[in-house]
Amino acid sequence: TNNHVIDGADTVTVAFNDGRELTAKVVGRDPQTDIAVIKVDAGNLPAVTFADTDKLEVGDRVLAIGNPFGIGETVTTGIVSAKSRNIGILADVEGYEDFIQTDAAINPGNSGGALVDVDGRLIGINTAILSRSGGFQGVGLAVPANMVSHVAESLVKTGKVVRGYLGVNIQNITPALMDSFSLKSNRGALVSEVVPGAPAAKAGLKDGDVIVALNDQPVTDANSLKLQVSTVEPGT
Repeated sequence: TNNHVIDGADTVTVAFNDGRELTAKVVGRDPQTDIAVIKVDAGNLPAVTFADTDKLEVGDRVLAIGNPFGIGETVTTGIVSAKSRNIGILADVEGYEDFIQTDAAINPGNSGGALVDVDGRLIGINTAILSRSGGFQGVGLAVPANMVSHVAESLVKTGKVVRGYLGVNIQNITPALMDSFSLKSNRGALVSEVVPGAPAAKAGLKDGDVIVALNDQPVTDANSLKLQVSTVEPGT
């Protein structure tokens, strides 16, 4: 579920569609991705299959499941409108944003619910909307399943999320920076500052370097590098 759903709760209760209501234990939570893991002691609980969201494409059909406005379990449909949205809603906790954007209707009460593909595989966890009215206006946001999987595994294993750290300040490459640095492409992350004594400094990174790949995976922009580094085990 989402961290904001259970944050500050004295008791967490999970209601099942067979009528059971069980008290859940909070295994761990990660405000930086707004993901939390809860556990109930029960049998007969089928598990969802996680899709590989690296293979998700804009235009793919998706279904959003939740309990909007507390009226009961609801399913809405739409498409993947965009990928890798970073809009700053987790900025106050220096969060990691890589949202899937969808036009499947998401409203208050959908948070923590599943966003699934037409085969029922988990695509993401419904988390937020952008709205000027407070209700759904066509822009719903979900944490992608690959990020959910990484965070959940860490929370189950250790109760916290351990992330890699480079020790650099980075920025996107603008047309003006392309010109001043004589770059042929705007893909990558420009290193604006290296923290003294940090892993990046020990490895020889310098101000003005452009990071274009990490472990052979292309780096498209600054947020892309931040997300990729966060999944690398410290010390590797």
